[in-house]
Amino acid sequence: MPESQTRMSVTASVSVVGMTGQPYWESAVEKQIREAQERGEFDNLPGAGKPLDLSDSGDPDWWVKRFAARENLDLGGALPGALALRKEAAGYPESLVDVRTEAQVREIIEDYNRRVLADRLRPAVGNLPPLIAKTLDADEMVERWRPLRAELGEQQRRAREERAAARAVELEARPSWWRRLLGRS
Repeated sequence: MPESQTRMSVTASVSVVGMTGQPYWESAVEKQIREAQERGEFDNLPGAGKPLDLSDSGDPDWWVKRFAARENLDLGGALPGALALRKEAAGYPESLVDVRTEAQVREIIEDYNRRVLADRLRPAVGNLPPLIAKTLDADEMVERWRPLRAELGEQQRRAREERAAARAVELEARPSWWRRLLGRS
């Protein structure tokens, strides 16, 4: 056996002879990938043969948005202070329906207003004008909250009545324990 063939067989695990006949040195990662391909571990993967979705390729934050969508993450916490406060205010008074008393509603709105004023004290960043969230009137929020809370109370009352009526029908349809005991339905 010629010496060149012997040398090639010894170094076969480290190099691959390309089409040019010159040795190509593969890294450990390339070797693992090549061996996995040879074993067929990349066959029948999900999405094989389907085109890539490049609809948002012009967006520099495409990967963050896709990650958030894939993992069902809420990026509301990533908003700047004033935008997060504006988003919170947009949900009022509907988000306050579960609050039981007017005093609690006023307390929540006062806390919101304190956070708005604290946000206004932060220095502006960049050359854009600062974003400012508006303070809310607690009395106005209470007035808007009252009908929503009354409607929720009415819905809960109707649900209780329906459950009680269904329970009464169920009890009427069922024979007494004495009749069940004696086997007389």
